[in-house]
Amino acid sequence: MAVWIQAQQLQGDALHQMQSLYGQHFPIEVRHYLSHWIESQLWDSIDLENPQEEFKAKRLLDSLIQELQKKAEHQVGEDGFLLKIKLGHYASQLKITYDRCPLELVRCIKHILYTEQRLVREATNSISPVGGMMDSMSQKYQQINQAFEELRAMTQDTDNDLRKLQHNQEYFIIQYQESLRIQAQLTSLANLPPAERQLREPSLQNKRATVEAWLTREANTLQKYRLDLAEKHQKTLQMLRKQQTIILDDELIQWKRRQQLAGNGGPPEGGLDILQSWCEKLAEMIWQNRQQIRRAEHLRQQLPIPGPIEELLTDLNSTITDIISALVTSTFIIEKQPPQVLKTQTKFAATVRLLVGGRLNVHMNPPQVKATIISEQQAKALLKNENTRNDSSGEILNNNCVMEYHQTTGTLSAHFRNMSLKRIKRSDRRGAESVTEEKFTILFESQFSVGGNELVFQVKTLSLPVVVIVHGSQDNNATATVLWDNAFAEPGRVPFLVPDKVLWPQLCEAINMKYKAEVQSNRGLSEENLVFLAQKAFTSSSINPEDYRNMTISWSQFNRESLPGRNFTFWQWFDGVMELTKKHLKPHWNDGAILGFVNKQQAQDMLMSKPNGTFLLRFSDSEIGGITIAWVAENPNKAGERMVWNLMPYTSKDFSIRSLADRISDLNHLLFLYPDRPKDEVFSKYYTPPLSKPVDGYVKPQIKQVVPEFTTPNPDPSSVSTPFMDQASPAMAVGLAHSMYTPIDPTLDPEGEFDLDDTMDVARHVEELLRRPMENQWSGQQS
Repeated sequence: MAVWIQAQQLQGDALHQMQSLYGQHFPIEVRHYLSHWIESQLWDSIDLENPQEEFKAKRLLDSLIQELQKKAEHQVGEDGFLLKIKLGHYASQLKITYDRCPLELVRCIKHILYTEQRLVREATNSISPVGGMMDSMSQKYQQINQAFEELRAMTQDTDNDLRKLQHNQEYFIIQYQESLRIQAQLTSLANLPPAERQLREPSLQNKRATVEAWLTREANTLQKYRLDLAEKHQKTLQMLRKQQTIILDDELIQWKRRQQLAGNGGPPEGGLDILQSWCEKLAEMIWQNRQQIRRAEHLRQQLPIPGPIEELLTDLNSTITDIISALVTSTFIIEKQPPQVLKTQTKFAATVRLLVGGRLNVHMNPPQVKATIISEQQAKALLKNENTRNDSSGEILNNNCVMEYHQTTGTLSAHFRNMSLKRIKRSDRRGAESVTEEKFTILFESQFSVGGNELVFQVKTLSLPVVVIVHGSQDNNATATVLWDNAFAEPGRVPFLVPDKVLWPQLCEAINMKYKAEVQSNRGLSEENLVFLAQKAFTSSSINPEDYRNMTISWSQFNRESLPGRNFTFWQWFDGVMELTKKHLKPHWNDGAILGFVNKQQAQDMLMSKPNGTFLLRFSDSEIGGITIAWVAENPNKAGERMVWNLMPYTSKDFSIRSLADRISDLNHLLFLYPDRPKDEVFSKYYTPPLSKPVDGYVKPQIKQVVPEFTTPNPDPSSVSTPFMDQASPAMAVGLAHSMYTPIDPTLDPEGEFDLDDTMDVARHVEELLRRPMENQWSGQQS
């Protein structure tokens, strides 16, 4: 059911909240008459922090205005005439409001839709997707809302008691003034004649005694009221603290953990709107209770009555100040983290947000946020409240930003869009630690006041750890440091401690998450793939997954020590596989055409039971970012004997010249993809289309791959059709001989080394030759 249909059925406070979403910035009539169109647009696909997305937002704004104008034109009749005018006016109003800032329109509508969905979900207590941010209302969600209702009732109860106390105290003061007046009258009797004094004095003394007795009783009653009120405030503050702990120490910490895992390719951490609504409710109730405690303190000062109330109120005031301080400092968070692999002299962005900024009116005097890069040691000192003397470990350009308040969404945030790390100051490294293992963090800090300068807060928050690099070649090692930290960091840790060893299944989960995100595939690493990786990491031959369940892998094994017989680490090899697959092999991986994680011996065992021409694709063991073709064919040296051949590994350089699918098409001896799929059935949809006919006597050259040992004579163009040769006009194919090796001759397997640069030079030279006019064949057609 459409969200708008459900939203119209809201009642009470939920209906009021929904109605408050609309106004001149976005009229509710526009939502009503364009409900289907609005809900069918991909608002979430636009990144509000990316200025380059503005053209998409502008397109949506223009479409919205066109839809409004079309709706207006279709209105007929007397009632339709008024609606036509109104809708036309709204179209003009929206164009004027958002034409120069279309991203604000997107922000506004996203907030409206999100809030409506949340209100509908709360009202119906049903499961409803909300843009991937929250799949369902959990039991804890209901408990949090129920606790807020209890807190609201408790706060209202103490407010009623406070009014009653104030009323009683005011009446007490009036009666006290009456007793002073009676006392003054008694004192003045001394000036009267004795007879008159004796006549009036008894009645005044009786009256005084009655009033004083009432005052004594009422003073005790007032004291009891005050103590009862203080006791109720204590219970309210206990519940507020408990609720705040659930929201800040559970929900917000979980959100931060999801944000950290998202850096490894985990699912998006989700929006902050629900958390902000909870934090704003907390802020509102804390502030109401703080004002009540201050009013109680004012009443006590107005009418001091000896007793423990003074100390109680002091404790309450201290407690409520601690609670609101914890709320404000904990809700100053990084909504969009800076990149965790940070290259110097490169622009980067980040967004900081104060979840309670709107409710506490911080935006009335917008605070400025400063960003500084600090080392791991400086971060430790900062959390211990040690004096760091404003030290930094580098210089960031454009590191100051004023927080902006967005009226439509109620968010207060600072968007750092053009920061750049100008220089970095590294610390002394420990032992075998490399520069790509050194962690820094971006410190964001600000200062602001609330309640008319009643309370002044200095807030600070640290980014996830960042690794600073100066060259792209350091990226893969820096990524390894970040991946290990994001995956295995414990909440509340000392910056930035992580375990040196983890269980193998834990690492499997982390690298599988990273692999799926990098390759952008739902096909992750299978159990067989993970066993292959375990064999590589532990130099083991076991194929039983259970053998690795309780094994631990250290950071050194992961990315410090080279694999046996290689000059690269486990991570560097795995990262090379990811990069190659991401850039060139993604569709083939998704199709299941690449087995990939298979060693040479396994490939031989698998292929020897298959017909000649059966082949498979596996990642090279000997070369970073390489993939090879293994196939079964006759042994040319022994008649009747078969063997498995392995082509020298391809890398990204190869695929920048000619794609994998085209290379497989070139090799006529490759017939079936393991186990038995005809290769054209698997790869033909990725073949490059045939070349066009010659123009003005020139033909385009084409590079085709050949394996000399398996080359067959070129077929006669007049009798055999090939995918890349046009029979109507001769085309020339430039063959690149590609080396191959077999497992039985180690001299043909020089660790996968293959000089692609020389090959590319030859190819370019041949192409240059072929661009020249071919007079002997085409003289009649040349211009």
